[in-house]
Amino acid sequence: MARLFGTDGVRGLANRDVTAELALDLSVAAAHVLGASGAFEGHRPRAVVGRDSRASGEFLAAAVAAGLASAGVDVVNVGVLPTPAVAYLTAELGVDLGVVLSASHNPMPDNGIKFLARGGHKLDDDLERAIEKRMGEAWDRPTGADVGRIRLDTGRAGDDYVDHLVATIRPSLGHLRIAVDCANGAASEVGPAALRQAGADVVVINASPDGRNINEKCGSTHPEQLLAAVVASEADLGVAFDGDADRCLAVDADGNLVDGDQIMGVLALAMRDAGTLADDTLVTTVMSNLGLRLAMRDRGVRTVETAVGDRYVLEAMRAGGYSLGGEQSGHIIMAAHATTGDGVLTALQLAARVAETGEPLAKLAGVVQRLPQTLVNVSGVDKARASSDEPLLDAVRAAEARLGDTGRVLLRPSGTEALVRVMVEAATQAEADGVARELADVVSSRLAL
Repeated sequence: MARLFGTDGVRGLANRDVTAELALDLSVAAAHVLGASGAFEGHRPRAVVGRDSRASGEFLAAAVAAGLASAGVDVVNVGVLPTPAVAYLTAELGVDLGVVLSASHNPMPDNGIKFLARGGHKLDDDLERAIEKRMGEAWDRPTGADVGRIRLDTGRAGDDYVDHLVATIRPSLGHLRIAVDCANGAASEVGPAALRQAGADVVVINASPDGRNINEKCGSTHPEQLLAAVVASEADLGVAFDGDADRCLAVDADGNLVDGDQIMGVLALAMRDAGTLADDTLVTTVMSNLGLRLAMRDRGVRTVETAVGDRYVLEAMRAGGYSLGGEQSGHIIMAAHATTGDGVLTALQLAARVAETGEPLAKLAGVVQRLPQTLVNVSGVDKARASSDEPLLDAVRAAEARLGDTGRVLLRPSGTEALVRVMVEAATQAEADGVARELADVVSSRLAL
């Protein structure tokens, strides 16, 4: 059987791949695995369950709560809240397990199930494999007073989360006008509330979730509406979240997009100046633009690169004791305040830097000069040989030598197709295009099936 868990929990088409039965069985198995690990020893187990605004999240959250309660776990259902809010509450309330029903930036028909361990961190791979193995097993069901209870939160959880976020910044945002696109998702209430509580004048769009419109031509995956809203409202900046608000992209006052690499650059320098950037190091993935690495190098900030995925960024941060990391997509982790990427936290921290310096976002983000980038997908090839074919690797090394310090080459085999992605960054777009085409031809000829 194929593994259920991917890099970010279980995800698929709701009510086909991700069903109520699956949600219930996974939750029961998770309770059994954590119980066997000793996580519940000496106390009655508790869990927090939250979801994004998808209609399917209603029945999936009910199934998760039912599964956990049937296994003897008391459940607090916090309703629609961002993924990082559930992670925060899992740690803050000292519960044994957090569960999020969300497919993040995916289209509305999808949904997913993500488990969080005590402290608000994602479960490790061994626990996820153990959960899969124990699904559907016969078990001794608790009865009477030993069954779990389910309590619906009255909104206090969201208020506590907002208070936590606002407490992470010092300067008031009172002189800033900020446009915010909530993607009709999980941050539709808490996102604007946090910015307003911090003192900003907030212009809100796409904050009317109806169960069907999450991520629909809006939010961080479709920032066009935000670009227009910033200019029309004469805002100082804009911020866009995705469906579960673990990502944030920004827009400067002129309506130009500020991506995750640029946001990381701004925050890294702010934290360095404040003495909170651990070891003066920023953790990024291999897909971050080379311009970010060069900008940080020139300003005395070291970068550590990981494979693509926030899981790998977080692993590197925890292993090295680093305080800031993230991805070009806007999934940014600030370890002092969160255990996962948090879009609303990122928005507050970015706005606070603008308020503190008095500089427009365009100038702050301008420290990261993105190098031209070309991506070519080469299909019909043996992707397994991309890392071992010596003539191909020689061609890559020769290209990198030609590009020098202002360019790089990345070959990435697809995870699902017979395809290799050739990514080239260079000082000019023409150079990036030319080198990418050359290497794509080599990949095609050397790895042809």
